[in-house]
Amino acid sequence: MTQAIPNVTRNTRQRTEVLALLHEVEGFHTAQQLHRMLCDRDARVGLTTVYRTLQLLVDAGEIDSTRLPGGEQLFRRCRQSRHHHHLVCRACGRTVEVAGPAVERWTDQVAAEHGFTDVGHTLEIFGTCADCAR
Repeated sequence: MTQAIPNVTRNTRQRTEVLALLHEVEGFHTAQQLHRMLCDRDARVGLTTVYRTLQLLVDAGEIDSTRLPGGEQLFRRCRQSRHHHHLVCRACGRTVEVAGPAVERWTDQVAAEHGFTDVGHTLEIFGTCADCAR
């Protein structure tokens, strides 16, 4: 699978390999985990390139990024192109994409009350999935 990264002037082999991996894996992963997976495939991609590519993909809206409560940043390619939120299992990292119409209405209301426009937000809900709770 060869895909270009939108809004990037130069799509290198390394960037293409990172994007291809993100299309194959499920759930959120750290840059280090993704780098390790690439190395396991004998891809010659440096960790710095992985970090830079992930940031380019986040900036282009191609992947989502979230932070665990401890501050570690995670990345994944989302299946939905529309705005959504995530339920994330703290134990296994399983992620479910969910819509939040009540959150959207509340965000718009609070922003309007305070005179804010062009408002964006992210929402991740962390918990333990049913499989890990057993």
